[in-house]
Amino acid sequence: MAYALTLLLLVTLPFAAALAIALLHTASRALHAALAAGASAGGLALLASLAGPVMGGEVPSAAWAWVPAIGLDLTLMVDPLGWMFALLILGIGLLVVIFAYFYLYPGEATGRFFASLMLFQGAMLGIVIAGNVLLLLIFWEMTSLASFLLIGFWQHKPEARQGARMALAVTGGGGLALIAGLLLLGMTAGSFDLATILTRAEAVQASPLYPAMLTLILIGCFTKSAQFPFHFWLPHAMAAPTPVSAYLHSATMVKAGVFLLARLWPVLAGTELYTVTVTTVGLVTMVFGAGVALFRHDLKSILAYSTISQLGMLVMLLGFSLEAAAMAAVLHILNHAAFKAALFMSAGIVEHETGTRDIRRLGGLAKAMPITAAVATLAAASMAGLPPLGGFISKELMLYQTPKLALFGMAWLLPVLATIGATFSVGYSLRLAGHLFFGQPREAEPFARAHDPGAGMWAAPALLTTLAVLLGLVPMALAAPLVGAVTGAVTGLPRPAVEIGLWHGVNLALILSLIAVAGGALMLWQHRLLLAAWESARLPDAKRLFERVMAFADRWVRKAMVASHTPSLQTMLLASFAVIALLVIEGAMIGGGVLTGARPGIPAPVPAVIAWALLIAATAAVVNDSRNRLRVLIYVSVIGLVVSLAFAVLSAPDLALTQISVEVVTILLMLLALHLLPKSPPMLSSAPRKWRDGALAVGLGVLVGGIAWAMLTRDPGASIAAFHLANAKPGGGGSNVVNVILVDFRAFDTLGEIIVLGIAGLGIFALLDTAATGAAGARLRAWRADMPLSPERHPMMLLIASRIILPLTLLVGIYLFLRGHNQPGGGFIAALVVAAAFLVQYLAAGFDWSDARKPFAEHSLIAWGVLVAMATGLGAMALGAPFLTSWFDYFSLPLIGKFELASAMLFDTGVFLTVLGAVMLALAQLSHISKRADSAAAKAQEDAA
Repeated sequence: MAYALTLLLLVTLPFAAALAIALLHTASRALHAALAAGASAGGLALLASLAGPVMGGEVPSAAWAWVPAIGLDLTLMVDPLGWMFALLILGIGLLVVIFAYFYLYPGEATGRFFASLMLFQGAMLGIVIAGNVLLLLIFWEMTSLASFLLIGFWQHKPEARQGARMALAVTGGGGLALIAGLLLLGMTAGSFDLATILTRAEAVQASPLYPAMLTLILIGCFTKSAQFPFHFWLPHAMAAPTPVSAYLHSATMVKAGVFLLARLWPVLAGTELYTVTVTTVGLVTMVFGAGVALFRHDLKSILAYSTISQLGMLVMLLGFSLEAAAMAAVLHILNHAAFKAALFMSAGIVEHETGTRDIRRLGGLAKAMPITAAVATLAAASMAGLPPLGGFISKELMLYQTPKLALFGMAWLLPVLATIGATFSVGYSLRLAGHLFFGQPREAEPFARAHDPGAGMWAAPALLTTLAVLLGLVPMALAAPLVGAVTGAVTGLPRPAVEIGLWHGVNLALILSLIAVAGGALMLWQHRLLLAAWESARLPDAKRLFERVMAFADRWVRKAMVASHTPSLQTMLLASFAVIALLVIEGAMIGGGVLTGARPGIPAPVPAVIAWALLIAATAAVVNDSRNRLRVLIYVSVIGLVVSLAFAVLSAPDLALTQISVEVVTILLMLLALHLLPKSPPMLSSAPRKWRDGALAVGLGVLVGGIAWAMLTRDPGASIAAFHLANAKPGGGGSNVVNVILVDFRAFDTLGEIIVLGIAGLGIFALLDTAATGAAGARLRAWRADMPLSPERHPMMLLIASRIILPLTLLVGIYLFLRGHNQPGGGFIAALVVAAAFLVQYLAAGFDWSDARKPFAEHSLIAWGVLVAMATGLGAMALGAPFLTSWFDYFSLPLIGKFELASAMLFDTGVFLTVLGAVMLALAQLSHISKRADSAAAKAQEDAA
């Protein structure tokens, strides 16, 4: 665990920056960029501190137990493969941040942009240094979500929204397949620990599940890295801002699939199924992507298809299952990251300065933009594989390996198709540089606007292009040690001797390379004729095919939903309760049919019988008087009160407090909602349906009551209650066992519950946000028109009483919160009490007056609550304890005496904030609906006039 803090900081720095930027979203662009750049630079410094051990053969790692029952541990490790990818993610990420600072236009939402970018960076870092495949899956899905936010950054553009949805659909679907594949892999290997899995290739490949797990894992990798036939989402992701495209194509997202293939190479590679499948998919993608790129006109589209082709080359090399091919792939990952990021940034500069990305409108820009032309031309030459650049060396190594594998028994197939792909690559690279920067301007307007930007924008691509040049001129000094170490990590074999250079003599690879260069030059010369032939071919469009498949799936899913569901809530509830009744009957029959157990009962006192009768009467009154909503609320409150009294009598004061607090808040919220509903609700059920529903309700109630009776009259056997009673004080520092369970022993459950509660609050917000518009708004205005207004809208007695009650109630809430660890109370109850105080203010003083004096934002309360609760757990992990481990100690102060401090109070603070935020969010929406409805009515009258 010597590297625990370093690794933890490495993976959390981007997330911390994302959170800070999101919280400071109204701050300046400079601050947003500084926070993002600082996190990337800090990560690079941490990574540099690990360079010596990693290159020396050590694998820095750290592990914390998280959910050991399912094998999910927070395990981080940095081997040479992870170190190289982390270097690309952080290094190019830093350059992208700098470029984006100068690229984005004034008025852009830089807070949202840089926060999403840092979330993306953190997710990718998590993938490459995760030491547990379940943890890797979590980060894998986070990259899909983060890329969705980045691709759809310009929300006002339909193509951005469509590209984001397409990327999420394809990569998310592949992610589901990957989840299944890695679960099978872990279960077959007997562990989800990555280091353990990589040592069990024989067991995995001998398993009958190997074909299934390999197929599922490859689907995940191929969708993420845009391999044919899943390639089509990547060109449409170009609707993202250019800095996002540069980052996505060079160091993140699409490289994740390539990384996972390299990571799992020791355990999956070497079989005929793996070699044929991966090599074929990579080869087809390489040729197809390069061919399409030659005929695209949008600069980013050309680069997108070139990325598809280059990724296909990497996948093909990893599919060879040869050590030398893996070394060529590692070197090309470095080359591709350098020249592709530089090219995307150069394309962004051209668009930024000329206003267009259409290559048919551009030309001769080298005269107006000499610096940009030099940077982009050198990067394009590296992409084409021209000497003396780094791309030439990795292309030579690729071509050198192709004759070593006879694909489908044909030794000539790989060299021929790989050369065709390389020829197309030369063609589109020469076209990109030649048509864009040289020759005569095609249109005067873009050329007249063109000029080189300031150094802030061209410095990042210039640095990357310099790296691409140096990887060709001094590869042994710059890349050989890293390439050797990473190749050893990929193959699981000792580090190979690396000999890379520009000249390896006259051999087949050089001849094939010369053929590719000559063929590419010929394609550039005859591009107009080739383009005419391409356009006349009318080849199928992958985007249209995808849309047809999605429309077909949507149509049949809707038909299935209509067949299996009904828009009638009553019918759905009837079916649900009927199924529950059948399950209860089946369970009773399986259990032997004996209802009463051997445990003796206790006599029922007279007050309990009276309360029970009152409960039955109130329940019957709710059913009988269902059309009078106010009286129904009164009956419901009686039911809740009786249940609270039952908890108090049965020695459960925490439950009693919680129940009565929930009842008060719920009743008050429903009272506020009454004025949004018609005074007389329509008759929803006929008499026969009422008898049917009543019979089902009574029958199910008797069955559930019977189950409760059967459980209560049986000996529970071994119970964990004794453990909690014995360990609450010494283990959790609290004498209130219920609260200690919630904030310590079962704190992870509580964390999940408050997250669900926060989501529910946001769901209420979303559902009610449109209640004042459209058909719902028309109904609301009609109902309100029929409602008689009270002559005294804010009764003075209630108003004065509420002003007195508010501080007293807030004081009670604080008291309940502070004593919760040792006495009945806690964050949940305190939040409900405080919420009730605010609800009374809204009832007494009205919505507008109360809302104007509200000192907090509900969304922020929910966010801060969840974050504080999670930070408490992460703080424990940072100190070497399991997630959400509680700490406590006793202190003394003059005049106060001895008192206890516990970290559980911080967790309880998160619970308090989330619960209060969710309740107040519902309250705020209810308070705003009527106001929006009145505004909409007034606007409708104005429009009609």
